[in-house]
Amino acid sequence: MDNDQVTLLDFWASPAGMRVRIALEEKGVKYEYKEQSLRNKSALLLEMNPVHKKIPVLIHNGKSICESLNIVQYIDETWKQSPLLPSDPYERTQSMFWANFVDQKIYDLKGKMIWTAGEEQEAAKKDFIDCLKLLEGELGAKPYFGGETLGFVDVAFVPFYCWFHAYETMANFSIVAECPQLIEWCQRCMQKDSVSKSLADPPKIYNFTMKLRKISENV
Repeated sequence: MDNDQVTLLDFWASPAGMRVRIALEEKGVKYEYKEQSLRNKSALLLEMNPVHKKIPVLIHNGKSICESLNIVQYIDETWKQSPLLPSDPYERTQSMFWANFVDQKIYDLKGKMIWTAGEEQEAAKKDFIDCLKLLEGELGAKPYFGGETLGFVDVAFVPFYCWFHAYETMANFSIVAECPQLIEWCQRCMQKDSVSKSLADPPKIYNFTMKLRKISENV
């Protein structure tokens, strides 16, 4: 598939986009990266994702694939090297379950911890920690959620690591104090080039969220 044309429409701070970047790097797929504006959406983005009109979008030989978990699964099934999903049907469904859990819980609570305050933020923080502990329990003694190698759940979850500093600072808590094993897993993932080169710088993420928060407060 050396002649494949692969383009990623993405935004630098998006955890969803980082998933796709990690998957492409894990597979050794060469691709063109096109940074998108979230406010002034490009004609290409609107053409390639006319339903949701959001990033990330993978364009493979002119065909668009949308929604980050769908994209990662597509990458895994298209480029067979370094598989991310297990071949066993039961283990595969378990991986999909936990990846969807990250999407439905961690992603939603992320916004509540950043954009709310007071009791609402405290409730979101408690829910967030509870979710992290569930994930830590699922990880158990394994080096990765995928077992001995980086897998689908790892790719789905680890992009949020670069947002942890913003969560902790804005909501005033310590993730390492609550889930030390999970932080060890994050640091282990960061030793992989595919992860370290795909995740944004945590202080840059924090500054970005503070800027957005100030803008929202002045609207």
